[in-house]
Amino acid sequence: MTDHTPKPEAPWGRWVQAAIAVAVMAAVLIVVELIDTVMNGRLDAHGISPRSWSGLVGILWAPFLHADFAHLIGNLLPGVVLAYFVVLSGHAIAVTAIVWVTSGLGVWLIAPSDSITIGASGIVFGWLAFLIVRGVFNRDVWQVLGGIVVLVVYGGILWGALPGTAGVSWQGHLFGAIGGVLAASVTARDRPGAPAIDQGGFR
Repeated sequence: MTDHTPKPEAPWGRWVQAAIAVAVMAAVLIVVELIDTVMNGRLDAHGISPRSWSGLVGILWAPFLHADFAHLIGNLLPGVVLAYFVVLSGHAIAVTAIVWVTSGLGVWLIAPSDSITIGASGIVFGWLAFLIVRGVFNRDVWQVLGGIVVLVVYGGILWGALPGTAGVSWQGHLFGAIGGVLAASVTARDRPGAPAIDQGGFR
């Protein structure tokens, strides 16, 4: 007989996979912005137009679109770091999906009717909120400490979830952060009915 017991995955393997996933994400955003630049920004019209049926479709496309490379880089600088740790959490798809929809619907519902909202910052805020609070929902001391570190390093951007800065979608930031907290609750290991999962490592 042959023992087919799978070997445990080396921690560095997950780290490399997470880095590759984040690099692919960043590359896609850069390519889209290059195409948009060549098209003189015409893609930006496909962002979220509040309270219109066509604007609902914009929820899907808005995070891929940015006003210019300065806007994109402003989101990528914190985004790639936060995304990396969200991927390591093992819940990247679920967290991102929840944040994406929550942020987009929030913009669609309460943003000014004459605006078109674009950019991935709502998702960045959601990732940030998720990493800050997930340890509380998981009752994990190390995750709580990690959340405190994330809060100290990146918490200053949370002010962007408040009204005040012209041209900034505080609605997307606020609802993105709400989505991050919701995602932390939904993916928590200890929530009622959640299956026991051996997550191991930094998850």
